[in-house]
Order: sequence, then structure tokens, then C-alpha cells
Amino acid sequence: MAKLKAVVATKNEKKMAELIAAFDGLDIDIVPLSSFEETADPVEDGATFEENAVIKAKYYAERLGVPAIADDSGLTIEKLGGAPGIYSARYCGHHGSDDENNAYMVKEMQRIGAADSPAAYECALAFVNRSDGTILTSHGRISGEITLIPRGQGGFGYDPYFYLDNGRTMAELTPEEKDAVSHRGEAIRAMRSLLEKYLKS
Repeated sequence: MAKLKAVVATKNEKKMAELIAAFDGLDIDIVPLSSFEETADPVEDGATFEENAVIKAKYYAERLGVPAIADDSGLTIEKLGGAPGIYSARYCGHHGSDDENNAYMVKEMQRIGAADSPAAYECALAFVNRSDGTILTSHGRISGEITLIPRGQGGFGYDPYFYLDNGRTMAELTPEEKDAVSHRGEAIRAMRSLLEKYLKS
């Protein structure tokens, strides 16, 4: 029996690589979105990370005709009222680069006179298989602190500004260290467990 084929529904290459590696060893063939003909982006109009992850997974599963795995993740900063939240990837006003979004975040912190703030990274993952109606979701969260002094060259997104309890930023962690503690790592481990049970059923 052929392996189930599923697409990772993201155009973020670093995120895509993390997700494909995370599900290695499962009885499922995970392929990148780039292996399909380019399609328009879905409208992410959900109110939560989970709603947006499901919207994306459903959209690509329908458009591409294979099961889809999608994530929605972002940063919530307490002193900014939870912003950027679900708008993390387009905080600067459009689907901007990491540098553009980080610059806008720093500007907003400076606007309210805050040099630091409690913060959290959150991630929701969704798996959708339209052929049998399956929808699986998982969630991960990690607390930390945002400061305006970036450190580290690794990771992506707001990682250089996100400080953990040990005084290191997410951008200073190795990929293995990040996977062990990150919001996405937590969501991935939960989704992997769900997929293992699903594939055996």
C-alpha cells in the first residue's frame, strides 16, 4: 500500500524544513508546497492561530487534492496588548520580511516607552484530509521576554528579540535546542502523536 502523501502548506522555507524533518519516520510522504503549481494564498480571516491553521490546511487540501499540514504561529507581547498576535507575519502592514516586522515591533515598543515586556510564542498546527473528513489540531506555547536588544543569528521571525528564562534568545539556540523548547516543537510533538494514531487507524 502506497504511503499517504501530504503537503506542508507554507512558503516559509525555514518553517517548511522544520516541519518536513519533524514528521520524518512516519508512514506518510511529506512534500513541500513548492512541488505543486503555484496557487494564490488563502484568506486568513480566523480570530485565533488554530482557526487560521485550519483555514490554510483546508484551502490547500482542496486546491491541491492531497492532505495538507499547515501552521499558524506568532508572538504576543503583553505591553502591546497581545500584538502582533495572529498578524505577526504582516505586523509591518503587509506580509513583510523578518527585518521589516522586527523594525515595526521595536518602533511600537519605543512608541509606548517600553524597553521590555513579558511575551509568548504560540503555534497551532492543523492536518486536513478531505477524502475522509479528518481534521487534527495541536497547539504549543512558550513564555519569555521581548527586549529591544537583538542577539543571535539563528532562527527566524522575532527570535533575536525573544529571550528565554536562561538569558539566551531563541536565535542563539541550535536547531535541536530550539525544537526541544519552542512553541512549534511542542505543537509538532503533539501533532506527530496524533498522526501516528491516525495512520494506524
